[in-house]
Amino acid sequence: MLRLSLDHLTVTDTTPVQLAQAAHAAGCAGTCLFLHPMAELPLMPPFDIVGDRAARAEVRAVMDDLGVVLDLAYPFSLGGRTDLAAFAPAMECAAGLGARLLNVLVYDRDAARRADTFGRFCDMAAQFGHRVAVEFYPQSQVPSLAAALELVGQVGRPGKVGVNVDLLHLMRSGGTIAELGAAREHVLYAQVADGPLLPPDDLDREASSERMLCGAGEFDVAGFLCALPPACPVSVEIPRDHAVGVVTREQRARMAVESVRRAVDNKS
Repeated sequence: MLRLSLDHLTVTDTTPVQLAQAAHAAGCAGTCLFLHPMAELPLMPPFDIVGDRAARAEVRAVMDDLGVVLDLAYPFSLGGRTDLAAFAPAMECAAGLGARLLNVLVYDRDAARRADTFGRFCDMAAQFGHRVAVEFYPQSQVPSLAAALELVGQVGRPGKVGVNVDLLHLMRSGGTIAELGAAREHVLYAQVADGPLLPPDDLDREASSERMLCGAGEFDVAGFLCALPPACPVSVEIPRDHAVGVVTREQRARMAVESVRRAVDNKS
């Protein structure tokens, strides 16, 4: 049976405790959690689990009670002026929550510095017991699967440092399912949503706020899932901000998760 995680973006209007509860109710084994709210996600409620250890302990207790694990921790973004030491509290928080992987987006325009900073980030993450996945994103400085593989190859830690492949980003970067299949040994994580083949004008809004339930768009969701390495964790990342306030978070989570399962069943 396909092992799914519920991504925080799918139910952006949740605290970490509510995310774990929604994941459990939707039948997900894990979550992908933002360790702190972001200004770019105005629907996310305020919370503090990095600085507030009591709040963090509550989240861990709820997760343990529900049998939900933290598959992926956000947000770690590397830019030209990034101070890696500033990530230590978040890495420590992620470790305390049992995170299995840290997700990294890279925006540094300087190629040499980009590779050096990423390598040092991976060194630092390893000190906390973390593996690292770089997420390619067309609007970042790692815009494609090929670019992500090149960066990961410079670090040279198979199984410890790899790629997070988001189906939406794969399609929007001009990538293919065949390209993914050829690179599967380097894939540590995957994120799934559907969408139209013709990209919208606002790619950032699509990615963060308005994706499509699987089966409602034109992506080859089942082919994408089949191209992943065996037992690769898959996150249901289907934000639909237009539905917030219209459909409960539990219903939105369940609809998103069930759409992924239907895509798999229809392929069988």
